[in-house]
Order: sequence, then structure tokens, then C-alpha cells
Amino acid sequence: MTLNKLTKFLLTFSLAVFLFGSGYKLGEYKTALSKVERPSYNILNANPKTDGQKQNPKNIDFSLFWETWDKVEQKFVDKKKLDPQKMFFGAIKGMVASLEDSYTFFLTPEENKESKEDLGGKFEGIGAQLGLKDNQIVIIAPLKKSPAESAGAEAGDIIIKVNNESTKKWTLPQAVSKIRGPKGTKVELTVLRGKKELVLKIVRQEIKVASVELSFEKQIAVLKLIRFGDDTNNEWDKAVNEITKKWKNKTISGLVLDLRDNPGGYLQGAVYIGAEFLPRGNLVVKQEYTDGSSEKYMIDRQGNLLDIPLVVIINKGSASASEIVAGALRDYKRAKLIGEKSFGKGSIQEAIDLRDGAGLHVTVAKWILPKGDWINEKGIEPEIKLENKLKEGNTLTRKEDLQLEKAIKEVLK
Repeated sequence: MTLNKLTKFLLTFSLAVFLFGSGYKLGEYKTALSKVERPSYNILNANPKTDGQKQNPKNIDFSLFWETWDKVEQKFVDKKKLDPQKMFFGAIKGMVASLEDSYTFFLTPEENKESKEDLGGKFEGIGAQLGLKDNQIVIIAPLKKSPAESAGAEAGDIIIKVNNESTKKWTLPQAVSKIRGPKGTKVELTVLRGKKELVLKIVRQEIKVASVELSFEKQIAVLKLIRFGDDTNNEWDKAVNEITKKWKNKTISGLVLDLRDNPGGYLQGAVYIGAEFLPRGNLVVKQEYTDGSSEKYMIDRQGNLLDIPLVVIINKGSASASEIVAGALRDYKRAKLIGEKSFGKGSIQEAIDLRDGAGLHVTVAKWILPKGDWINEKGIEPEIKLENKLKEGNTLTRKEDLQLEKAIKEVLK
């Protein structure tokens, strides 16, 4: 399986949505054949006036769709809002949304383009990773030095309004489409933090996101993995090379892998990072499909940090691919986990490129940790539970980071 084909990835970090495109010729679909064959069912443009017999439940009568379309065109009061392209995309979005899976959705060409730019680490917006929790739009993590962080956004904030418009029943792409925008423009978020309602006024900027941040404290390497994107493996290798040299020279005594607020990304990235610490041939994660089949992802390379003392920090913003890494290291007793319970996302999405630049993200499987644990909606519990408590409106400083301090002490034991 190659990334330039149907790319499988774990979807909780911000997905690309911006503005609807224009110019699609809808008329081609109105003049389609009256009967379109499909592998498991038929789509019929039947005549509602003559088709009075009982319908086969596997046959779909599309005449209702076109009847509704025509009535909207005829009756809707504001003709300026009758955008055929937007209506067409909206119909597809509604069809996919009927599956009632928050992580399965259709992307317009512009949205699909933005989604791919996300994985490349560059976009214009507020700089916050968004996710879904109980069908609510949640800030998984504001990015470092981003407009969102500067405005006071925090992990766990529930976005209830965007520019005073309610987010109730919004999908993740809908939320991002409203929040994203050209640099220099403003957006207002109303968030719920605990029981308190706050208004955050944010000026959008161009956001460039590195995947890896490396620092050294008290003879300990602190390696923060921010996401699993296009450049992650290359950035990771550079950091690991530096750590490896210091470890061999005995200038460091261990490593803290910081997966806090890492919303996930490519599944293959999780396997690659896991291979740095676990022996060749070990299982990192298993995919299970609804038909009962499964696919195992094994370590197939020689890692450079197989014997370095290791502690992993997680929190409620650690999701998807970061949960795979943390869970695998926990299952093999390779690392101790410190912090808070992780987000809890155990499904896998496939990103499919459709015609004219459109895209589809569809849930295809669930993933299982090496020892058989499915952490969906329950997360991973750390061995040492510790929460960083901040004063209202404050951003976490190194001095206040009790989780990192504890992790360093554990490595030094």
C-alpha cells in the first residue's frame, strides 16, 4: 500500500475545509439514464405518477430527489442563494452524513486540497487542532505560538459558536470551514470551559507546523511529537540521530517522548515511530474490518533507541496515531506512561481522491493494540496519573509543567 494511492490515516486532527467551489455542470445528471445499475442495488428515475406498485426495498426511486430539487428552484424566495454547485455538493454531504459516523464525510475539491495541506504542515487559520467528542466540536490542542493559543484557547474547550453561529450538529469539516480563513481576517469563537462560557477573538495567520521538537533537560532528551504528517518521518530521523549520538557518548541518561496534544495522522507514521523503540517483528497495531478480516502492522526496520530508558507523556489531547504508539509501548512494557487518559479514538479512515479534486474520508476499520485492547471512546490510562492545573487564562509554562517534571524524574530513577 502506498501513500500516493488510497491513503489510510487516523483522523482527529484538523481537517481541511474552506469554501465551496463553483462551475460544475449539474445538467449532466438530470439527463442520466432512467436506470443505473449498481453491484447491490438499482437507482431508478421512475415516474411517480405511474409507479404505483410496491417498490423493491433495494431499488431507490430518484424521482423524489429531482422533484425536491425542482421545487426548491421554483419556490425558494432568495434566488441568489440557488447555487447548483453548492446544492450538488450539499446533497452528497447529506448522503454521506446519513451514515451517522462523525469521521466519514465528503470533501469538496477545495476542502480536499486544504486537508492535504494540513498533513503538509502549512495552512491559514487560527492554529488549533479540532476533534469531536460526544458530537461536539472540541479543541484538541492549540498549536504552540499560534493565534489560538495567544487568544487563550485551551485543550478541551468545546466550541459552541463560531461568529455567533451555533455549532450544534456540525460536522468536523463544517466547523473548520467556518474557523479557517485568509490570514489577517478575524473569527470569534464562543467556547465552553467547564461550566464557564468564554468568547475568544482571534486573528487568522499563516500556520507552519513542525512535526518534532527536541530539547535537553537534566541530561534527558525531551522529544515532543506534534503530529504524524507528511514530513514527520524525516524530522523524526534528524532528531533521533542527535539523540543517538548523545546516548552513545553517555551525555544523556534517557528519553521523554511527549505525545501530549498530538491529534494523530498517518497510521504508517505510528508504525514507523514505534519501530524506533521495539524489536523487529513485533506487532504495533492490527486493523479489523467488518467482514472479519484483519491486517497486522509489524515492525520491519531496526530502531536506534531500543535500549534507552523511556517515559511517555500523554493527555486528553493524545489521539489516534499517538495512542497507537503509547499503547504499543505500554503493552510491551517498553515505557512507562505518565499524565492523563488519552482521547480514545480507535477507528481508521481511508482518504480517497474522487473526480475533479473532491475527496472522501470513510471509516474502514477499527484498530487494536498488540495485547488486544480497543481503546475507542475509553482512551488509554497512564500508569502514573498527573494533571497540569493552570490558572484561568494562563498558558502552560515549563515551571508549571508537572507532567514533564515527573517524567524526567522517572527516567532518572
